[in-house]
Amino acid sequence: MIGKSAYLRKLTASSMPMQSVTMEKELDGSSPPSVFIGSWNYPKVYAGPLVTPLHGDTAIMDTPESWISGNKTQEEIIGYRLGLVRGKRMVDAADLGTRFVEQLQEISLSATSVESEVGFCTAPSGTTFSEEHTPFGPSAEIERFETTGGRWHRNLESVFYDTDLPAADAVMDLHKQGVPFSNIQKAFSVGTMGRSKGRHLVPTRWSITACDSTIADRLLTEVKKNSVIDTWRVHEFSSLHNNYAVLLMPTGWQYEWSEAFLRVLGNEELVFSDHEGRKKKTEYSPLGGCYYSCKMAVLEALARQGEQAGAIILREAHKGYVPMGVFNVRENVRNAMNQPATEFEDIQAALAHIGSTFTLPVTRFIEEGELLRTMIRQRQCTLSDFSTQGVMG
Repeated sequence: MIGKSAYLRKLTASSMPMQSVTMEKELDGSSPPSVFIGSWNYPKVYAGPLVTPLHGDTAIMDTPESWISGNKTQEEIIGYRLGLVRGKRMVDAADLGTRFVEQLQEISLSATSVESEVGFCTAPSGTTFSEEHTPFGPSAEIERFETTGGRWHRNLESVFYDTDLPAADAVMDLHKQGVPFSNIQKAFSVGTMGRSKGRHLVPTRWSITACDSTIADRLLTEVKKNSVIDTWRVHEFSSLHNNYAVLLMPTGWQYEWSEAFLRVLGNEELVFSDHEGRKKKTEYSPLGGCYYSCKMAVLEALARQGEQAGAIILREAHKGYVPMGVFNVRENVRNAMNQPATEFEDIQAALAHIGSTFTLPVTRFIEEGELLRTMIRQRQCTLSDFSTQGVMG
């Protein structure tokens, strides 16, 4: 069977639902604020700002936390992103002393959009879609880059000047202070956190997973001290051609993420799953960054509620779905956890409920999900008990 990464490469190659902004070699506009650090050829990487031809407050173009909660459509979100032009310059990830990198840090620490002027070596072109990071429009190498300094975010400024504070502590402190995840991640990626000698640029894709994992690990320590819930609960949410169901179980923490892609490209019906028990995974999940984004979102809610539970999260993506980055999973699961839970006495009733709202039969998730199969077997259920739940449309 095709692996998830290969499938998503095929899917992103076909994801051209809208055209990006047309650009000349000169751009006068603003950065939301936003930066992007590539991972190819690390530690020599392409880094630079994302700038729109628009002036004024353009924060909405790079604030994923506001999109789903604000009922933005997929077309609106893609429109925001393809309106951002990526400027890039090859830099050494360990060299933070150049004026260009300092400009990127100033952008990432800014509390407001930053007025920018960019001269490109050639007219920017192309678009970039990914399951790992948000899309953006045309790109080109930078020849000249000027910014008008913005006002720094007070909390981000504080960790920037604290060169004795470990990066993981800085990430968690900012999260507890209510700083949006996207702001934390951008500041982390441009080397503004951690002890002075250890600071360096971190590719955007890596920095997203690093921040998700750091926050999740710290939250898990708290959650494991909480009492275990005594019922089976289901939290649900749907948006952007996705359905989500979070099944919370009356067990100690254990976690499984299962996602189905149903007829997105053609007639495919693909299910991918990964899990961990009481101990954290040691190898990187083959399901990519969304595995860690989902985990963080569930633990965030459990910590807030002062509870502990096992968690199995089911997702199905339908025709019309476009890969737009792991924010899609993080924010959808956050929204699911903010919905009132439906409670059940056993796993059969909980899965029957999910099966009545999902397109894919729950048996397919059971077949692919090792933790889900184990939970069913421990409760002396069989696959046939669930064979009528959910019918492909």
